[in-house]
Amino acid sequence: MTKRVVDLRSDTVTRPSPAMRAAMAAADVGDDVFGEDPTVNRLQERAAELLGKPAALFVPSGSMANQIGLKVHCQPGDEVIVGEGAHNYWYESGAAGAIAGVQMAVVGRGGLFTAADVEAAYKADNSHHPPTRLVCVENTHNRGGGLVWSPHDVDAIAAVARARGLRMHLDGARLLNAVAACGVPAHRLAAPFDTATLCFSKGLGAPVGSVIAGNRDLMRRAHRFRKMMGGGMRQAGVLAAAALYALEHNVTRLPEDHAHARRLAERVAAVPGVALDPASVRTNLVIFDVRPPLPEASELVARLRAHGVLASAFGERKLRLVTHLDVDRAACEHAADVIDLVLRAP
Repeated sequence: MTKRVVDLRSDTVTRPSPAMRAAMAAADVGDDVFGEDPTVNRLQERAAELLGKPAALFVPSGSMANQIGLKVHCQPGDEVIVGEGAHNYWYESGAAGAIAGVQMAVVGRGGLFTAADVEAAYKADNSHHPPTRLVCVENTHNRGGGLVWSPHDVDAIAAVARARGLRMHLDGARLLNAVAACGVPAHRLAAPFDTATLCFSKGLGAPVGSVIAGNRDLMRRAHRFRKMMGGGMRQAGVLAAAALYALEHNVTRLPEDHAHARRLAERVAAVPGVALDPASVRTNLVIFDVRPPLPEASELVARLRAHGVLASAFGERKLRLVTHLDVDRAACEHAADVIDLVLRAP
Protein backbone atom coordinates (compact mmCIF):
# COMPACT_ATOMS: atom_id res chain seq x y z
CA MET A 1 0.00 0.00 0.00
CA THR A 2 1.47 3.37 -1.03
CA LYS A 3 2.23 5.62 1.95
CA ARG A 4 0.29 8.89 1.98
CA VAL A 5 -1.08 11.02 4.81
CA VAL A 6 -4.81 11.49 5.28
CA ASP A 7 -5.57 13.71 8.26
CA LEU A 8 -8.94 12.87 9.78
CA ARG A 9 -8.23 14.14 13.29
CA SER A 10 -10.45 17.20 12.92
CA ASP A 11 -11.90 19.68 10.44
CA THR A 12 -9.68 22.27 12.15
CA VAL A 13 -6.61 20.96 10.29
CA THR A 14 -7.65 22.51 6.97
CA ARG A 15 -5.29 24.96 5.31
CA PRO A 16 -6.33 28.11 3.45
CA SER A 17 -6.47 27.63 -0.29
CA PRO A 18 -4.46 29.85 -2.67
CA ALA A 19 -7.64 31.80 -3.45
CA MET A 20 -8.36 32.30 0.24
CA ARG A 21 -4.78 33.44 0.81
CA ALA A 22 -5.14 35.92 -2.04
CA ALA A 23 -8.30 37.32 -0.43
CA MET A 24 -6.42 37.68 2.85
CA ALA A 25 -3.52 39.47 1.17
CA ALA A 26 -5.87 41.91 -0.54
CA ALA A 27 -7.94 42.70 2.56
CA ASP A 28 -8.61 46.31 3.47
CA VAL A 29 -7.75 46.73 7.15
CA GLY A 30 -7.99 49.12 10.09
CA ASP A 31 -7.88 48.94 13.89
CA ASP A 32 -10.70 46.61 14.86
CA VAL A 33 -10.47 47.39 18.57
CA PHE A 34 -11.63 50.88 17.56
CA GLY A 35 -14.21 49.36 15.21
CA GLU A 36 -12.33 50.68 12.20
CA ASP A 37 -11.48 47.53 10.24
CA PRO A 38 -13.79 47.57 7.20
CA THR A 39 -13.34 43.88 6.43
CA VAL A 40 -14.13 42.84 10.00
CA ASN A 41 -17.16 45.10 9.97
CA ARG A 42 -18.36 43.56 6.73
CA LEU A 43 -17.92 40.05 8.16
CA GLN A 44 -19.82 40.95 11.31
CA GLU A 45 -22.69 42.36 9.28
CA ARG A 46 -22.75 39.27 7.06
CA ALA A 47 -22.66 36.91 10.03
CA ALA A 48 -25.41 38.77 11.86
CA GLU A 49 -27.60 38.58 8.76
CA LEU A 50 -26.84 34.87 8.35
CA LEU A 51 -27.76 34.13 11.97
CA GLY A 52 -30.76 36.44 12.00
CA LYS A 53 -29.42 38.67 14.78
CA PRO A 54 -29.03 42.47 14.96
CA ALA A 55 -25.26 42.38 15.51
CA ALA A 56 -22.22 40.10 15.65
CA LEU A 57 -18.67 40.23 17.00
CA PHE A 58 -15.59 38.62 15.43
CA VAL A 59 -13.44 36.75 17.98
CA PRO A 60 -10.32 34.57 17.71
CA SER A 61 -11.92 31.23 18.59
CA GLY A 62 -15.11 29.32 19.25
CA SER A 63 -14.04 28.77 22.84
CA MET A 64 -13.79 32.51 23.39
CA ALA A 65 -17.17 32.99 21.72
CA ASN A 66 -18.72 30.47 24.10
CA GLN A 67 -17.07 32.03 27.14
CA ILE A 68 -18.26 35.48 26.11
CA GLY A 69 -21.72 33.96 25.80
CA LEU A 70 -21.53 32.77 29.40
CA LYS A 71 -20.26 36.14 30.59
CA VAL A 72 -22.94 38.26 28.93
CA HIS A 73 -25.74 36.13 30.37
CA CYS A 74 -24.51 35.08 33.80
CA GLN A 75 -23.04 36.26 37.07
CA PRO A 76 -20.47 34.29 39.10
CA GLY A 77 -22.26 31.61 41.07
CA ASP A 78 -24.97 31.02 38.45
CA GLU A 79 -25.72 27.65 36.89
CA VAL A 80 -25.85 26.78 33.19
CA ILE A 81 -27.71 23.80 31.73
CA VAL A 82 -25.75 21.91 29.06
CA GLY A 83 -26.00 18.56 27.30
CA GLU A 84 -23.77 15.58 27.98
CA GLY A 85 -20.35 16.09 26.40
CA ALA A 86 -20.90 19.79 25.69
CA HIS A 87 -17.89 21.59 24.25
CA ASN A 88 -17.99 24.37 26.84
CA TYR A 89 -17.92 21.69 29.56
CA TRP A 90 -15.33 19.30 28.07
CA TYR A 91 -13.00 21.27 25.83
CA GLU A 92 -12.58 24.80 27.15
CA SER A 93 -10.07 24.08 29.91
CA GLY A 94 -12.42 24.80 32.81
CA ALA A 95 -13.00 28.35 31.59
CA ALA A 96 -16.67 28.32 32.57
CA GLY A 97 -15.65 28.17 36.22
CA ALA A 98 -12.40 30.10 35.98
CA ILE A 99 -13.59 32.99 33.78
CA ALA A 100 -17.38 33.18 33.98
CA GLY A 101 -17.58 31.73 37.49
CA VAL A 102 -20.51 29.46 36.63
CA GLN A 103 -21.14 25.80 37.17
CA MET A 104 -22.68 23.37 34.71
CA ALA A 105 -25.74 21.16 35.17
CA VAL A 106 -25.31 18.33 32.66
CA VAL A 107 -28.57 16.83 31.40
CA GLY A 108 -29.74 14.37 28.73
CA ARG A 109 -27.82 11.67 26.89
CA GLY A 110 -25.37 11.83 24.00
CA GLY A 111 -25.59 15.60 23.70
CA LEU A 112 -29.36 15.85 23.30
CA PHE A 113 -31.78 16.79 26.04
CA THR A 114 -35.45 17.70 26.30
CA ALA A 115 -37.67 20.44 27.61
CA ALA A 116 -38.55 18.10 30.48
CA ASP A 117 -34.84 17.80 31.31
CA VAL A 118 -34.57 21.58 31.51
CA GLU A 119 -37.64 21.80 33.72
CA ALA A 120 -36.27 19.12 36.05
CA ALA A 121 -32.83 20.77 36.29
CA TYR A 122 -34.13 24.30 36.86
CA LYS A 123 -33.20 25.90 40.17
CA ALA A 124 -34.92 29.02 41.42
CA ASP A 125 -32.93 31.94 42.82
CA ASN A 126 -32.63 31.40 46.56
CA SER A 127 -29.83 31.10 49.10
CA HIS A 128 -29.48 27.31 49.00
CA HIS A 129 -28.21 26.59 45.49
CA PRO A 130 -26.90 28.24 42.32
CA PRO A 131 -29.73 29.85 40.34
CA THR A 132 -30.23 28.60 36.80
CA ARG A 133 -29.62 31.42 34.31
CA LEU A 134 -28.81 29.93 30.93
CA VAL A 135 -29.45 26.95 28.65
CA CYS A 136 -26.76 26.02 26.10
CA VAL A 137 -27.33 23.89 23.00
CA GLU A 138 -24.51 22.62 20.78
CA ASN A 139 -25.54 22.11 17.14
CA THR A 140 -24.03 20.06 15.62
CA HIS A 141 -22.84 18.20 18.70
CA ASN A 142 -19.21 17.13 18.60
CA ARG A 143 -19.10 14.31 21.16
CA GLY A 144 -22.55 13.23 20.00
CA GLY A 145 -21.02 12.31 16.64
CA GLY A 146 -22.07 15.41 14.73
CA LEU A 147 -25.74 14.97 15.58
CA VAL A 148 -28.22 17.60 14.44
CA TRP A 149 -30.86 19.04 16.72
CA SER A 150 -34.51 19.02 15.68
CA PRO A 151 -35.81 22.61 15.49
CA HIS A 152 -39.02 21.38 17.11
CA ASP A 153 -37.11 20.05 20.13
CA VAL A 154 -35.16 23.30 20.47
CA ASP A 155 -38.39 25.29 20.28
CA ALA A 156 -39.81 23.20 23.13
CA ILE A 157 -36.70 23.81 25.23
CA ALA A 158 -36.88 27.53 24.48
CA ALA A 159 -40.51 27.64 25.61
CA VAL A 160 -39.57 26.22 29.00
CA ALA A 161 -36.58 28.56 29.22
CA ARG A 162 -38.71 31.63 28.52
CA ALA A 163 -41.33 30.54 31.05
CA ARG A 164 -38.58 30.27 33.67
CA GLY A 165 -36.87 33.52 32.71
CA LEU A 166 -33.77 31.80 31.33
CA ARG A 167 -31.55 32.92 28.48
CA MET A 168 -30.55 30.66 25.57
CA HIS A 169 -27.08 30.30 23.99
CA LEU A 170 -26.26 28.35 20.84
CA ASP A 171 -22.81 26.83 20.38
CA GLY A 172 -23.09 26.79 16.61
CA ALA A 173 -19.45 26.07 15.82
CA ARG A 174 -20.60 23.62 13.11
CA LEU A 175 -24.05 25.16 12.60
CA LEU A 176 -23.69 25.28 8.82
CA ASN A 177 -23.11 21.53 8.83
CA ALA A 178 -26.48 21.27 10.57
CA VAL A 179 -27.99 23.51 7.88
CA ALA A 180 -26.55 21.28 5.16
CA ALA A 181 -27.88 18.16 6.88
CA CYS A 182 -31.44 19.27 7.68
CA GLY A 183 -32.07 21.95 5.04
CA VAL A 184 -33.26 24.51 7.60
CA PRO A 185 -31.70 27.99 7.25
CA ALA A 186 -29.15 29.13 9.81
CA HIS A 187 -31.33 32.04 10.96
CA ARG A 188 -34.16 29.63 11.77
CA LEU A 189 -31.87 27.31 13.74
CA ALA A 190 -30.51 30.32 15.64
CA ALA A 191 -33.88 32.01 16.18
CA PRO A 192 -34.71 30.59 19.64
CA PHE A 193 -31.38 31.80 21.08
CA ASP A 194 -30.35 35.10 22.63
CA THR A 195 -26.78 34.54 21.44
CA ALA A 196 -25.39 32.24 18.77
CA THR A 197 -21.87 31.41 17.63
CA LEU A 198 -20.40 30.23 14.34
CA CYS A 199 -16.86 28.99 13.70
CA PHE A 200 -14.99 29.64 10.44
CA SER A 201 -11.91 27.49 11.16
CA LYS A 202 -13.59 24.10 11.09
CA GLY A 203 -15.41 22.78 8.04
CA LEU A 204 -15.40 26.18 6.36
CA GLY A 205 -11.63 26.08 5.99
CA ALA A 206 -10.57 29.48 7.33
CA PRO A 207 -7.40 29.55 9.45
CA VAL A 208 -8.77 31.48 12.45
CA GLY A 209 -11.93 32.92 13.89
CA SER A 210 -15.51 32.69 15.09
CA VAL A 211 -18.39 35.07 15.67
CA ILE A 212 -20.92 35.51 18.44
CA ALA A 213 -24.19 37.18 17.49
CA GLY A 214 -27.08 38.66 19.44
CA ASN A 215 -28.80 41.97 20.10
CA ARG A 216 -26.80 45.18 20.10
CA ASP A 217 -26.75 45.58 23.87
CA LEU A 218 -25.38 42.06 24.34
CA MET A 219 -22.77 42.65 21.64
CA ARG A 220 -21.65 45.88 23.31
CA ARG A 221 -21.05 43.86 26.46
CA ALA A 222 -19.43 41.11 24.40
CA HIS A 223 -16.98 43.64 22.96
CA ARG A 224 -15.81 44.53 26.47
CA PHE A 225 -15.44 40.87 27.47
CA ARG A 226 -13.50 40.15 24.28
CA LYS A 227 -11.07 42.90 25.26
CA MET A 228 -10.92 41.57 28.82
CA MET A 229 -9.98 38.11 27.54
CA GLY A 230 -7.25 39.45 25.26
CA GLY A 231 -9.23 39.03 22.07
CA GLY A 232 -8.70 42.48 20.56
CA MET A 233 -6.95 41.68 17.26
CA ARG A 234 -6.26 45.13 15.74
CA GLN A 235 -5.80 44.77 11.93
CA ALA A 236 -7.87 41.60 11.88
CA GLY A 237 -9.23 42.17 8.38
CA VAL A 238 -6.69 39.69 7.00
CA LEU A 239 -8.45 37.02 9.09
CA ALA A 240 -11.95 38.30 8.44
CA ALA A 241 -11.26 38.16 4.70
CA ALA A 242 -10.61 34.43 4.99
CA ALA A 243 -13.91 33.99 6.85
CA LEU A 244 -15.79 36.00 4.22
CA TYR A 245 -14.19 33.90 1.49
CA ALA A 246 -15.25 30.75 3.36
CA LEU A 247 -18.86 31.93 3.59
CA GLU A 248 -18.93 32.68 -0.13
CA HIS A 249 -17.13 29.59 -1.44
CA ASN A 250 -17.03 26.78 1.14
CA VAL A 251 -20.58 26.45 2.42
CA THR A 252 -22.37 24.83 -0.50
CA ARG A 253 -19.75 22.06 -0.65
CA LEU A 254 -20.37 20.88 2.96
CA PRO A 255 -22.65 18.02 1.78
CA GLU A 256 -19.55 16.53 0.14
CA ASP A 257 -17.94 16.17 3.56
CA HIS A 258 -21.10 14.52 4.86
CA ALA A 259 -21.15 12.05 1.98
CA HIS A 260 -17.48 11.21 2.57
CA ALA A 261 -18.18 10.65 6.26
CA ARG A 262 -21.05 8.29 5.48
CA ARG A 263 -18.82 6.34 3.09
CA LEU A 264 -16.12 6.06 5.75
CA ALA A 265 -18.75 4.89 8.24
CA GLU A 266 -20.00 2.20 5.87
CA ARG A 267 -16.49 0.90 5.32
CA VAL A 268 -15.44 1.01 8.98
CA ALA A 269 -18.69 -0.53 10.23
CA ALA A 270 -17.93 -3.66 8.17
CA VAL A 271 -14.80 -4.42 10.22
CA PRO A 272 -15.30 -7.09 12.91
CA GLY A 273 -15.13 -5.63 16.40
CA VAL A 274 -16.33 -2.16 15.39
CA ALA A 275 -19.56 -0.82 16.88
CA LEU A 276 -20.93 1.77 14.46
CA ASP A 277 -24.29 2.39 12.81
CA PRO A 278 -23.60 4.21 9.52
CA ALA A 279 -27.15 5.56 9.54
CA SER A 280 -26.28 7.60 12.63
CA VAL A 281 -23.71 9.64 10.67
CA ARG A 282 -25.51 12.76 9.50
CA THR A 283 -22.70 15.28 9.12
CA ASN A 284 -18.90 15.12 8.94
CA LEU A 285 -18.06 13.30 12.18
CA VAL A 286 -17.67 9.53 12.51
CA ILE A 287 -17.32 8.21 16.07
CA PHE A 288 -17.10 4.49 16.71
CA ASP A 289 -16.25 2.00 19.45
CA VAL A 290 -13.75 -0.83 19.16
CA ARG A 291 -14.41 -4.00 21.15
CA PRO A 292 -11.96 -6.59 22.44
CA PRO A 293 -9.93 -8.33 21.14
CA LEU A 294 -9.18 -5.17 19.15
CA PRO A 295 -6.57 -2.96 20.86
CA GLU A 296 -7.55 0.17 22.76
CA ALA A 297 -8.11 3.40 20.86
CA SER A 298 -4.73 4.95 21.68
CA GLU A 299 -2.89 1.93 20.29
CA LEU A 300 -5.00 1.91 17.14
CA VAL A 301 -4.39 5.63 16.62
CA ALA A 302 -0.63 4.99 16.81
CA ARG A 303 -0.86 2.10 14.33
CA LEU A 304 -2.96 4.15 11.92
CA ARG A 305 -0.50 7.03 12.12
CA ALA A 306 2.31 4.65 11.16
CA HIS A 307 0.30 3.89 8.01
CA GLY A 308 -0.37 7.57 7.23
CA VAL A 309 -3.91 7.94 8.56
CA LEU A 310 -4.38 10.41 11.40
CA ALA A 311 -7.34 9.81 13.74
CA SER A 312 -8.30 10.85 17.27
CA ALA A 313 -8.78 8.70 20.35
CA PHE A 314 -12.07 9.86 21.86
CA GLY A 315 -12.03 7.54 24.82
CA GLU A 316 -10.45 4.28 25.94
CA ARG A 317 -12.25 2.37 23.17
CA LYS A 318 -13.64 5.15 21.02
CA LEU A 319 -12.18 6.77 17.89
CA ARG A 320 -13.21 9.80 15.88
CA LEU A 321 -12.75 10.54 12.18
CA VAL A 322 -13.64 13.94 10.72
CA THR A 323 -13.98 14.76 7.04
CA HIS A 324 -13.26 18.21 5.63
CA LEU A 325 -12.45 20.11 2.45
CA ASP A 326 -8.83 18.91 2.34
CA VAL A 327 -9.92 15.24 2.15
CA ASP A 328 -11.58 14.13 -1.09
CA ARG A 329 -13.40 10.90 -1.86
CA ALA A 330 -10.23 9.13 -3.02
CA ALA A 331 -8.46 10.04 0.22
CA CYS A 332 -11.38 8.73 2.24
CA GLU A 333 -11.39 5.45 0.35
CA HIS A 334 -7.64 5.16 0.93
CA ALA A 335 -8.12 5.88 4.64
CA ALA A 336 -10.85 3.25 4.81
CA ASP A 337 -8.48 0.73 3.21
CA VAL A 338 -5.84 1.52 5.85
CA ILE A 339 -8.31 1.35 8.72
CA ASP A 340 -9.56 -2.00 7.45
CA LEU A 341 -5.99 -3.30 7.18
CA VAL A 342 -4.93 -2.08 10.64
CA LEU A 343 -8.04 -3.22 12.48
CA ARG A 344 -7.95 -6.67 10.92
CA ALA A 345 -4.23 -7.14 11.56
CA PRO A 346 -3.37 -9.75 14.22
